[in-house]
Amino acid sequence: MFMYQRTIKTNINDRLEDRKIIMVTGPRQVGKTTLIEEILSGHNYLEINGDDMADRLLFDSFNTEKLKNLVGDYKFLFVDEAQKIPNIGDVLKIIYDKIKTIKVLVTGSSSFELNQKINEHLTGRKWEFTLLPISWAEYVNKHGYLTAQKQLDLRLVYGMYPEVLNQESDQEEILKSLTSSYLYKDILALNNLKRPELLDKLLRALAFQVGSEVSYNELAQLLGADKNTISSYIDLLCKAYVIFKLPAFSRNLRNEIKSNQKIYFYDNGIRNIVIGNLHPLGLRNDIGQLWENFLISERYKTNIYDGKLIHSYFWRTTTQREIDYIEEDAGKITAYEFKWAGKRIKVDKEFERAYDAKTELIDKNNYDTFLRKYQIILQ
Repeated sequence: MFMYQRTIKTNINDRLEDRKIIMVTGPRQVGKTTLIEEILSGHNYLEINGDDMADRLLFDSFNTEKLKNLVGDYKFLFVDEAQKIPNIGDVLKIIYDKIKTIKVLVTGSSSFELNQKINEHLTGRKWEFTLLPISWAEYVNKHGYLTAQKQLDLRLVYGMYPEVLNQESDQEEILKSLTSSYLYKDILALNNLKRPELLDKLLRALAFQVGSEVSYNELAQLLGADKNTISSYIDLLCKAYVIFKLPAFSRNLRNEIKSNQKIYFYDNGIRNIVIGNLHPLGLRNDIGQLWENFLISERYKTNIYDGKLIHSYFWRTTTQREIDYIEEDAGKITAYEFKWAGKRIKVDKEFERAYDAKTELIDKNNYDTFLRKYQIILQ
């Protein structure tokens, strides 16, 4: 089994000795538990698992004295899958305010539910981190550039979940298990959805529309639902770390599209298993979509882990002029065009003049630099 050095490990270690609670959110099965256990290895710590009924009952009836007795002389308290614990916000606030001798680390698979339960209680008392499937930088760091380059075609199809990377002979079955266990069961159970079949149909529709603008009205008509339901289900899928939105860029030009958005998957493998297509690249007609989703999702990881305040967009006008991807970093705007085959691009001079921007082509020759621009992973 490959052990991947996670980029945020250093950042968490840097915060380990101060008082604030460390909160790590992200999808199930990306290694949150493994990461925290690795960080706390060699330390005196107590671990509570929110998935375990017996552990949840420890917090069922609590007060300061009971919590002091529970944590005892431990230096660290690790609460895994904390969103499953009903009173977790109150518990953590008491521990933080009343038990000064212990440091708390918390993980959760639903940013929405965990934030709902603790944000009001822990304002100014926590550091927040996000852990996603293995990033390209983490993958290259482990295997080396040449090996990673040879695996690119497989990563576009099967994605970057740790278990998928560690068990290549069972990649399809692992992806099926991931979607059935965390993608559907967790989301459906967590939110008591009235139309679970709609979630499946919506996700398939979004998977086929990767790289295209998404219309909630069109999705509602296609799936026989109202626009508000579609909107709420999409927000739920975003909060469960299945998909994320890319808004339209609009500032100066009169005919720019302003309100539309595109939707991408955090992981190519999840996208492909949703539509039931794990064929190799040579047998596919959606290579452009796979390439675009891979580059944008991996760049998203790069920017999150680096901690840079970068805003990401796509751009299109009513006359069908468009740019795949745009970043705004401290007022500087850069446009990117993605080409799998490495063809030349037509630069939109009006866009470049209007926004004092430059346009770069990202293809198989330079994507590695694009995806590892900021990340230097310390061993």
